[in-house]
Amino acid sequence: NSGGIVIAQVGRILNEPAAPQRVRVPGILVDHLVLSGEGEHDQTFGESFNSDYCEPTPPKQTAIRLSPLPPGPRRIIAARACDEMQPGDVVNLGIGMPEGIARIAAERGLLAEVTLTVESGPIGGMPAGGLSFGASHFPEAIIDQPAQFDFYDGGGLDFAALGAAQIDAQGNVNVSKFGDRFAGVGGFVNISQSAKRLVFCGTFTSGKLECQVVDGRLTILQEGTARKFLQEVEQCCFNAAESLKRDRHILYITERAVFEFTSAGLELKEIAPGIDLERDLLAHMDFRPVIREPNPMPSHVFASPIGD
Repeated sequence: NSGGIVIAQVGRILNEPAAPQRVRVPGILVDHLVLSGEGEHDQTFGESFNSDYCEPTPPKQTAIRLSPLPPGPRRIIAARACDEMQPGDVVNLGIGMPEGIARIAAERGLLAEVTLTVESGPIGGMPAGGLSFGASHFPEAIIDQPAQFDFYDGGGLDFAALGAAQIDAQGNVNVSKFGDRFAGVGGFVNISQSAKRLVFCGTFTSGKLECQVVDGRLTILQEGTARKFLQEVEQCCFNAAESLKRDRHILYITERAVFEFTSAGLELKEIAPGIDLERDLLAHMDFRPVIREPNPMPSHVFASPIGD
């Protein structure tokens, strides 16, 4: 309508008409086709093609079998966040740290009890991670992204787990800009505003953080070079105070502590066994959170995967 040119890249050209119910872009809207070669039309950034991403679960397969999430901060955070899911939940898992929750849910045999979704369109199954994020193993359905966001914006999510680059004293979260890096906000705003229960996932500090678990106790071997709990975030992508007005449950989960945003402010609710409050937490925060009687983080989140 504006006089532009539409060019579509395709994997192959058929000699017969496509089934009309499978057409997503009518031919009258396309001016030119580019036939891609091998390696130029991959299914995801990480895989040329994986049939798991477009097929239902095989009849004889009762569980999705993948290698377990290895020990480390990512596993601790994912395991603790997985504890917050409830049977019957419709869930969104964000990119980055929350990806691991799907692996933990599969390990625990929970995939039949919750419905995991990804903003790109898959519903059900187990969301893939890494460079294949956006796909799901054996999804129940794949809808287009605008329809998925209509569902999210309409209040369809019971629970969401999202990443967090910065968190401030008011519980606000920044994921879009930190220092010279501009990542953009993506679907974060839609999801964080619509989910009934919300968990933000991320390491306590970032950059070269090293830690280990011995006998169920967490030790920080090397602290991260960048603080994430700041007096004020560089950009506000999530306003905790506004969300609390709608009586929403908001948690912030790290490898060494769990915080909750309450009417009194950001409150420390759990500390990992082996972590010293002053040395390992408060010394690396720009503000002092509300501290009443924090509990130990559950011991099972520090356990190694079975067979490790």
